[in-house]
Amino acid sequence: MNDVTGAERPPLGVRVLHALAKERDWLTLTTEELIAFRDAENRKRASRLIRVITGFPDRGATIQWQEVTLPDRRVRVRVYRPSTKHVNGRTDLPLVLHVHGGGFVGTAVQSDWLNSHLAVRLPAVVVSVEHRLLAPGTPLTAAVDDGWDVLRHLVRHAADWGVDPARTAVVGESTGATIAALAAIRVRGSGLLLRAQVLVNPALDLTETAFDHASMTRHAHSPTLTIPQMRLFQRLAVPPGTDARAVSPLQADDLNGLAPALVVVPTLDPVADHGRLYAERLRQAGTPAQLTEHPGATHAFLSMPGVVPQAKAARAVIAEFLRDHLPG
Repeated sequence: MNDVTGAERPPLGVRVLHALAKERDWLTLTTEELIAFRDAENRKRASRLIRVITGFPDRGATIQWQEVTLPDRRVRVRVYRPSTKHVNGRTDLPLVLHVHGGGFVGTAVQSDWLNSHLAVRLPAVVVSVEHRLLAPGTPLTAAVDDGWDVLRHLVRHAADWGVDPARTAVVGESTGATIAALAAIRVRGSGLLLRAQVLVNPALDLTETAFDHASMTRHAHSPTLTIPQMRLFQRLAVPPGTDARAVSPLQADDLNGLAPALVVVPTLDPVADHGRLYAERLRQAGTPAQLTEHPGATHAFLSMPGVVPQAKAARAVIAEFLRDHLPG
C-alpha cells in the first residue's frame, strides 16, 4: 500500500477486505480466468450476505428486474420505484438512469443501496443498466451503446415507464461514470433533454495520458483499484485499432452546453485527478460543474457503505443535487 498520512489511510473495513483478498496478476489473466473471476465475483456481489458491505436497500422502494427490448438486442435493467405512499399516486416521476461500475466485472445489484434510497428520497424511478461487461471482443463502446440506447428507449416510452421525459438525469460510477458522461455529451443535439449528470469516481481518460496524473502515481496500489487493474481495463476497453479518444470524455473537444454536473471524487483513488480535471474542463467550457471530494474514501466507495462511512455523505450530496435539478 502507498505511503499516506494517517488522515489519508483507507477505512479499516477496506483495509481488512484488501488484506483478505486474493492477489491476482491482472495483466496475465486468460479469457477463461477472466470469465471465471467475473462469474464468481458477481455472484458474491448479488448475494444477500454481502449487503453487510454493499448496504441494505431502502424498504420504501420496490426493486425488480425488467428487460428493455431494443431493435437488435435486449438489455436487462434493475428498476427501483418508490412505494405508493411516497408518490401520492403520481405517474410522471423523474427518471434517473444509473450505470454501475466495474468495467470487466459488476452488476446493478451492487448499487441497490444507492438507487433504492434515491428512488424514495427524490422520489424518482431509477433504472440501472446491466450493460455488457468488458472482455475480449466486447470493448467499452458496447457498454456505452447499452447505456445510450436504454436511455433513448426510456425517454421515448416514458408513459410506459411512468416517468417524465423532461426530468431526466444520468448517474454513473467508475466505468459507469464514463458511460454516463458520454451519454451527456451525446444528448447534445439529439432532441433529448437531460437535466443533470452525476459522475462518481469517474475514469474519464483511456488514452495513454490517463496514467500521467499525480493521483495515478500516488495511489497506484490503492486497496480498491490499482494500476494493473487499470491497465487491464484499458486493454479490454480500447483494443488495438480503437480510437481511445472516442471513449475518453476528458479528451472531448467541446464540453459546452452539457447538463449540469456533479463530480464525486474519493481522495484515495488513482483516477481522482480524472474527476478533478473534468470538473474544471466543464466549467471552462461553460457547463456548470460541482466538485465534491471525500477525504479518506477509496474508489468504488459508494458501493461499500458498510465499510466506508463517507458513502452516506456522498449519497446525501447526490440526492440534494438531483432534487435541485429535477424539481417536481
